[in-house]
Amino acid sequence: MKILLFSRPHTTTPTDEVRRIFDAARAHGFEVAVNREFAPEAERITGLRFAERQLFGERIGAQPDDTFMICYGGDGTLLEGARRLHGAPIPVAGINSGRLGFLTATPPDGIGQLFDDLAAGHVRTEERTLLEASGGFAEAPDTPLALNEFAIQRHGAGMISVETYVDGQMVATYHGDGVLVSTPTGSTAYSLSAGGPVVSPRCACLILSPLAPHNLTMRPVVIPDTSEVTLRIRARQAGASVTLDNRIYAAADGAEFTVRRSERRFFLAVPHNITFYDTLRNKMMWGIDIRS
Repeated sequence: MKILLFSRPHTTTPTDEVRRIFDAARAHGFEVAVNREFAPEAERITGLRFAERQLFGERIGAQPDDTFMICYGGDGTLLEGARRLHGAPIPVAGINSGRLGFLTATPPDGIGQLFDDLAAGHVRTEERTLLEASGGFAEAPDTPLALNEFAIQRHGAGMISVETYVDGQMVATYHGDGVLVSTPTGSTAYSLSAGGPVVSPRCACLILSPLAPHNLTMRPVVIPDTSEVTLRIRARQAGASVTLDNRIYAAADGAEFTVRRSERRFFLAVPHNITFYDTLRNKMMWGIDIRS
């Protein structure tokens, strides 16, 4: 099995956790490739030296069928690793060294178990929806895909307006900070902080969430994931930008974008004994009595 290890270099990276990842991979005879940015830090921590064939960059090329990506960090790290796959059907597991971690579900003390499960073929994967966006990007994105959301946001102090259509039918003109289109996976990310609903990743839907709407009756709307969403920016007195997950691009007044469910899928590996509801309950601390 080949492991693509993706991480971001940090001055506070726990060295013992990185060593455990490489020790576990070596114990099972896995081949490991590392992203170029993280390779110097991994070499410093482990004492290993990576050949050119053991490194990967912005775009991951063809890989063997038994390839698996492991992202070590927080959810932002996993999103960045997923971007580099460009829709390739390679399963991704996240080891959480960040904070909340809805996507990076494996805790550091579960590193050994994760690699044992990989070796035994016991890792469960879930298909997750990807968004695909096209339209008036000031600069062409390296990939049109997003796992969490596509967002239009104001840039500066002025309010913007976003005309929003679903399958050609007008939903609303959102006046305020902008609007986002979220997948069920992204319902626990930006959409949640904007007041959107928590949605099970098994639901076949998308979520439209206004951002700080000027009209207080505006509420998130759940639509079928077969829908095509069209968004048109009106920002004459303010700048605007669009984001695909954590990548940001400039957008001009009058720019129009189309967002739809991609035919490609993202494959998220999850610990066999942890469900979406377990993660939700634990991360959101639901049911914890804070009165004492």
